[in-house]
Amino acid sequence: MGITVSKQENFSEWFTQVLTKADLVDTRYGVQGFVVHKPWAMRIIREIYRMFEEELEKGGHEPVLFPLLIPEEYLEKEKEHVKGFKPEVFWVTEGGDEKLERKLALRPTSETAFYSMYSLWIQSWRDLPLKLYQSVSVYRYEKTTRPFIRGREFLWIEAHCAFATREEALKQVKEDMENLKKVVWDRLAVPFVFLRRPPWDKFAGAEDTYAADTLMPEGRVLQIASTHDLGTRFAEAFNIAFVDKDGQWKRVHQTCYGPGIWRIMAALIAIHGDEKGLVLPFDVAPVQVVVIPIFYSDEERDKVVAKCNLIEEKLAGAGYRALVDLREKTPGWKFNDWELKGVPLRIEIGRREIESGSLTVFRRDTRKRVLVKEEELLQRVEELRHSILEELKRRAMEFFNSRIINVTDKETLLRAAKNGMIAVAPFCGREECAEDMRTQVEGLRVRGTELNHQEGDYGKCIWCGSPARQRVYIARAY
Repeated sequence: MGITVSKQENFSEWFTQVLTKADLVDTRYGVQGFVVHKPWAMRIIREIYRMFEEELEKGGHEPVLFPLLIPEEYLEKEKEHVKGFKPEVFWVTEGGDEKLERKLALRPTSETAFYSMYSLWIQSWRDLPLKLYQSVSVYRYEKTTRPFIRGREFLWIEAHCAFATREEALKQVKEDMENLKKVVWDRLAVPFVFLRRPPWDKFAGAEDTYAADTLMPEGRVLQIASTHDLGTRFAEAFNIAFVDKDGQWKRVHQTCYGPGIWRIMAALIAIHGDEKGLVLPFDVAPVQVVVIPIFYSDEERDKVVAKCNLIEEKLAGAGYRALVDLREKTPGWKFNDWELKGVPLRIEIGRREIESGSLTVFRRDTRKRVLVKEEELLQRVEELRHSILEELKRRAMEFFNSRIINVTDKETLLRAAKNGMIAVAPFCGREECAEDMRTQVEGLRVRGTELNHQEGDYGKCIWCGSPARQRVYIARAY
């Protein structure tokens, strides 16, 4: 039933076992890259979606749902965009027994779908800003797949905004970064660094791309979100223009933002999990408090279960997701099962607890028990809710910071990459140099520069020895 390998010794096998034994996904569907999301996973994912959607709507975004199918001619309107995505597209070419007159793409991303309509909806400065988002699956023909890390069908949110001015668009990019922080760090305790991607690694069709990288236990960075300054490129391709207050026709300035729900789920599992399975932050847990009855006779059973039900009602009345586990299993089996699923708090109730008026409360994050007076339960649960989050933040950030290292020579860089570190190094800024790095060391990539980075004299390039104009982050990536 339990996890049989250490996360530190064999992360790949540990991750696979957690996905299966915590009942998150079933990979036996029969199509590579497509998995069945089981109830425990979907309840976690639904909470993550809710957090993002609340923050987006606070910022003025409205929800929409666009069709899954995108006409080929839409994709082809922005040449750089179609060049970047067409190799990954799934095509629909038949309906029933008939050949379709035109190919239709399963959305790999939705810029072209949204902007075909924005050209109809935006006519005047009064129509701006337009800020819409959708929570959907997207489809890409990936060669190598792994649940929550890389799939042919995966879950995300995409937000698409149009503004009258570039200044408003750039302000939105910053808001997107803050939106990610409010959910991923403030509530899920997953650390990341936001970087400006190098020109050769930006989103197809964007002026600039800014992306969030976290670090997985096996020493590879995982991009969990990105936001893009699209400039007026798509506005020109799709003829999205408006009459300004001065009576002149002008192109809109656009941004798009994509929190990767799937990959955030992967980071949540990998970064907080331990040798017992999942460790969930309180806010995202499908069951926040599980109540376990402990009894040794039928007479005891009735009294203990009655007390457990009262505690569950008390917790539920205060807004917590609580559950009494009445399955015909031993208490020890139940302890292991709920620890595997990452439930933050467990309350153990038996004759001793009833007689003493104190409850035994187990914290999943520290795996320690504390005694709590029954009348103080709600206050203590709320305190523990915050304490668990702070403990997860402390541990995650300690790991993340310990893996970032400044390097100035090639040998140290290669050693850092081998040991699963993120290197900060001087770099010449040439794509050819980054490509040579990537081909010589599998997965090693220039991830980009910090947001406030200024070009200057940084000595010699870590890879080729020519003058370095930047300090970049370099790491192995998925």
